[in-house]
Amino acid sequence: MKAVLGIFTTLIVAGSGHAADDTRWIGTWGFSPAPQLASPALMLSSDLLFEKQTIREIVHTSVGGRSVRVRLSNAYGKEPVTIASAHIALRQSESAIVPGSDHPLTFGGRPAVFIPTDATVVSDPVDMDLPALSDVAVSLFLPKPEAGGGIHYSAQQTSYVGSGDLTSAQSISDPLRITSWVFLTGLDVSVPSSAATIVAFGDSITDGALSTVDANRRWPNILANRLAARKSETPIGVLDEGIGGNRLLHDPADNIRFGVNGLARFDRDVLAQPGVRYVIVLEGINDIGHPGQSAPLDQAVTAEDIITAYKQLIERAHEAGIKIIGGTLTPFAGTTIPGYFTPEKEVKRKAVNEWIRTSHAFDGVIDFDKAVQDPQNPDQMLSKYDGGDKLHPGDAGYQAMGEAIDLELFR
Repeated sequence: MKAVLGIFTTLIVAGSGHAADDTRWIGTWGFSPAPQLASPALMLSSDLLFEKQTIREIVHTSVGGRSVRVRLSNAYGKEPVTIASAHIALRQSESAIVPGSDHPLTFGGRPAVFIPTDATVVSDPVDMDLPALSDVAVSLFLPKPEAGGGIHYSAQQTSYVGSGDLTSAQSISDPLRITSWVFLTGLDVSVPSSAATIVAFGDSITDGALSTVDANRRWPNILANRLAARKSETPIGVLDEGIGGNRLLHDPADNIRFGVNGLARFDRDVLAQPGVRYVIVLEGINDIGHPGQSAPLDQAVTAEDIITAYKQLIERAHEAGIKIIGGTLTPFAGTTIPGYFTPEKEVKRKAVNEWIRTSHAFDGVIDFDKAVQDPQNPDQMLSKYDGGDKLHPGDAGYQAMGEAIDLELFR
């Protein structure tokens, strides 16, 4: 009997793949999907209705590896979707790929994949040399009419659409250009088992609103650049799971691009990501600012409501063995967005930030507020960091936020 058990144990170890070679999957790029627009006409006006077209989507890695896989999602899709062909390559410029870098993707050994509504599929691993901080092109061919699912509406990144199956093409001639990611939600790499993933979880300030398009200047990009510069350190991937307009406690009042509430999407966007050991939470300013602006006043929340939501995220992260770090809410006094700021709302922001700094409920704190505030007027963002609306930073502000993060939090 002991001999049989010994053989059985050996088979389990040998068949587990990653246990045998001491590697694991972590995320090198990812984003959060938002619900699909309700009307096909709206989808068409948003350039997110496809038929016999290839979408070549451009993403930027945080860490590199020698084996890669792709995550495709039909999150919030109202109908199943078929992707007839998918390829991955290194991007050279615009829609052009690096010659010799193209690889077809398969799913369970098959070149096509059927994705049910609200489902995610993962490709088979591909052996390719994927550098850190590099641009990658993932091309998807949709053979029949499909409304985009797994959509991230404001990508701050240009992707390219062309007619026919162009998944292996060197470039796409005269493409339609879109600044949304569709169906493609993640890129994973196989790395040593000591490696890890950081998820940046938040709203438009994490999503990089008002940063330069195609420049990868969001604060999670700055964090990834700094981590990659520690070449002797264990690889740590960074996923930007921010959604513009997102709130912790309420779904959008009238703009589904803002995504479902943070408590609802935490499972998909954080806990389900590969190799997650850390999550940085920077969310709550829209819970304060939206009521009376883009949401009804009866959705107004207190500072205590936001703190209770944080406690829920902390409990769920700890239950999954994830270290959770709180980011203080950045200044918004004087914002040009009508109705977003009031003195009463500022009292709530300050109370939330005081709790983040002093409660010790989070496993660490990043003081984004102090990183970008005007020292002479701390309720406002320093003008050189302002992206133009006195709410969202620009490139310099996101740089300051990324540099304010103590990398010792991730050792």
